[in-house]
Amino acid sequence: MKTTAQSSPSKKKPLRKTTMIRQTAFVRAMPSEIYDAFLNEKIHTEFTGAKATCERRVGGIFTAWDGYISGTNIKLENGRRIIQEWKTTEWPEGCTPSLIELHFIPKNGGTDITMIQKNIPPSLVNNYKRGWKDFYWNPLKEYFKKK
Repeated sequence: MKTTAQSSPSKKKPLRKTTMIRQTAFVRAMPSEIYDAFLNEKIHTEFTGAKATCERRVGGIFTAWDGYISGTNIKLENGRRIIQEWKTTEWPEGCTPSLIELHFIPKNGGTDITMIQKNIPPSLVNNYKRGWKDFYWNPLKEYFKKK
């Protein structure tokens, strides 16, 4: 006989509504170069213009934008995919970190980057949609244009 445990309504935590962002960007660089730009703290600092740190291993911690962003590397597939837990200094207390997945797909002498960010508090989603474009995709394109 199968039974399921039930908790009383007073013990349940309220569900927090979250949302997701999905964006793509094309950059004229090889997938391995873009993968490196995200995980190599020197290159990340160069293309964003703000200090970054990174322990380049699964379970390693990272920061970006002078500590505004911080998180942990969950899965690393060299030149192909990065999955990270991620949050910012403005992250609402009690909210689960966001999950970021970056895919690097070779295309027409460059790379299509697909980014999926899950578990974003609704109050932050519009800023982050714009932020990815202004602070990551555009600077990344400029960085590799100069190389």
